[in-house]
Formats: sequence, structure tokens, C-alpha cells
Amino acid sequence: MEQLFAPWRIDWVERDPEDDEVDGCPFCVLPERDADRESRIVARGAHSFVILNNAPYAPGHVMVIPDQHTGEWADLSDAELLDHAKLKVAAIDALGAAFDPDGVNAGENLGGDAAGGSIDDHLHTHLIPRWSGDTNFMPIVSDTKVIVEALEDSYDKLHDAFTGLPEAVDDPEKTDAVELRFD
Repeated sequence: MEQLFAPWRIDWVERDPEDDEVDGCPFCVLPERDADRESRIVARGAHSFVILNNAPYAPGHVMVIPDQHTGEWADLSDAELLDHAKLKVAAIDALGAAFDPDGVNAGENLGGDAAGGSIDDHLHTHLIPRWSGDTNFMPIVSDTKVIVEALEDSYDKLHDAFTGLPEAVDDPEKTDAVELRFD
């Protein structure tokens, strides 16, 4: 019998499930907590933020989420759309700096429950770093997902990568920059 050793998962096993409960939309509540590390928000733009996925497909799996609670792209202003797009680019750059992936999967679940998203009334874009040879076969052959890095470690890598991006410099003259804010 083969064993998978993931001792960091004990924190999840021993957690108080009531701590996971969120009244309302988690994508609205978590940014309001003013505790980015605990909420796993690694960066904020003017109208969007980047958060680690609590159930990642791979280390560094993040979501870029607009501040506005909506399930429709058409509800966002031009400034919100542009900020979301630029924050996706910055997040891909940060993933590259933090994890050196061979590629990144980007995905959105549009269309409610039928699209497979667990939170379908607040837009979000998934960004998942991928590596050559990583076929992610475990869920297929054994109904098991193996995550090789603790979320806290992923947070530290990504937060450091975001703060090192040229976009992190607050320069009002740079019109193509994303205004990044950090906790």
C-alpha cells in the first residue's frame, strides 16, 4: 500500500467548522474583514482582489474577483472590467515568479449551477499554475487530490511575488499599471 503524507492537513481536520461559516457571499465578506492574510487575500486592485482558493487544484491556485457582487460581466463598469483584466495579468506574473509553472489554466464558471461553480452569483476567474508532466491523475484513478504545499506557504510566496511586481509601484503617471494594495 502506498501512503500519501500531508501533515499540514491536520490543521483542516482539527479546525472548528463554525470558523468556516460566512454569513452572506464569502467574496463580499472576506475582503471586509480587514485581515488579508487570514482571509488569504494576496493582493488588491482598485476594484478587484486576488485570493487563494481554499480547495486548490494545485499550489498557487488563485481567484481574481471583482469587488462588486454580481454574476454578470455586463454589470461591471469599464473601470472594473479593466482593473479585473489587469489584475489577472499581474496574478499570472506573480504565479510565474512564485511557482515557475510551465503554464497557467484560466477558467470561469458562467451560467449558475449548470456551469459547476459553487459560488455562481459573484464573478471570479480561476488561475491555476500547471507543470509539464503533472497530469493530475490522482482524482481520476483514486478519487484523491494531492496538494503538495500548505496554503500559508503559497500565500507567502504569492504575496512576496506581488509586492515585487513593477505594477506594485504606485505611479499615477503609468497608465497601464495596476494599482496594487497589500495588507
